[in-house]
Amino acid sequence: MRKLPVLCAPVLLCSALLAGCATSPSRLHESLLTLDTHLDTPTFFGIEGWEFGDRHEYSEDGTQIDLPRMIEGGLDGGFFVTFIPQGPLTDEGREAARVAAHRRLDEIHAMFAQYPGRVEVVHTAADARRATAQGKSFAFLSMENGYPVGLRPERLMEFHARGVRMAGPVHTQHNDLATSSTDVRPTAEPGLTELGRQWVREANRIGMLIDGSHASDATLDDILALSSKPIVLSHSGAKDVFSHQRNVDDVRLRRVAERGGVIQVAAFPDYLVARPANPERAAAIAQIRREAATQRTLDVRRDTVRKLAEVNQRWPVTPATFDQFMDHLLHVIRVVGINHVGIGIDFDGGGGVDGLQDATQYPRITERLLKEGYSRSDLAKLWGGNLLRILDQAQRTGS
Repeated sequence: MRKLPVLCAPVLLCSALLAGCATSPSRLHESLLTLDTHLDTPTFFGIEGWEFGDRHEYSEDGTQIDLPRMIEGGLDGGFFVTFIPQGPLTDEGREAARVAAHRRLDEIHAMFAQYPGRVEVVHTAADARRATAQGKSFAFLSMENGYPVGLRPERLMEFHARGVRMAGPVHTQHNDLATSSTDVRPTAEPGLTELGRQWVREANRIGMLIDGSHASDATLDDILALSSKPIVLSHSGAKDVFSHQRNVDDVRLRRVAERGGVIQVAAFPDYLVARPANPERAAAIAQIRREAATQRTLDVRRDTVRKLAEVNQRWPVTPATFDQFMDHLLHVIRVVGINHVGIGIDFDGGGGVDGLQDATQYPRITERLLKEGYSRSDLAKLWGGNLLRILDQAQRTGS
């Protein structure tokens, strides 16, 4: 068994105290049910030669999550993302997005099916707890960007039937459902569109947990006003710590919590530290990625990482640090309380900072929070209890 049974943790703590020594942070971390709500790792599942069951190195292929590193870092599971980037708002574009989403879900199910007894695709909080108790990793499925539902919000049920249990309406550009926090184009009606309102009602009806990350302030306000159930921000930061349009201000953080929701704090460098625009660097990176898109193999992926490292040497950027991430996490805890906070680093989607670069380093968060005076009970809430609570609440609305 790779995890200490959760029920045994109080006994371990008492035994340690009686022995006159403190339980180690790593041992306590292992005793918790831990999850991350935003893992973009499925973007690599279609790469020839890349296997979830192999141990990879970030320095070699740029990936941050795999089964061996999850086990090493004491991560029981999380939400594995079906992400389809925003494309044209045409019938052809919408249908291509729907097909691409199903193709990605095919890849996800096929990859996890290779590891029976080691990884289980789960649908409920009870499923996740049972899988952890059996020594297995668990995988919830989520969808980032509502583009694949097109003009038919009822298609959420189509993806629910394939295992998706969390979804967000919008990504980095405005779409048919809502306005985005990072799209600067003016719109006549910021926030949810009428289709977006139907999407929220459908998510509530079928028991889909709504993700407000990437939503504009107006969209988030509309979701909070309309949703009959708590929502999640699966990977967001605090605007009052670092003023970036993708981050969320304290007023809205409190509104999410007041409605029973949870803020899962991200470690995405651009949302933690100022990085002035560099057109030459951006053009070089875009060219490398265009070339890599033509061949999806592990060797090409490694070559791409090498080329990107050369770009970083030529045009270095200000690094984001573990302490900066912790500034956001500790701030959000102070603003909304420990019952409404969790972890959503955005690994394999651009997340990760110096000192928190891949799954092996999750225990650093536990260690730091213990030093800040938070208890085992607090940590159990933050690492999974809070999210599983609102997932239960969302699913009680299901038909």
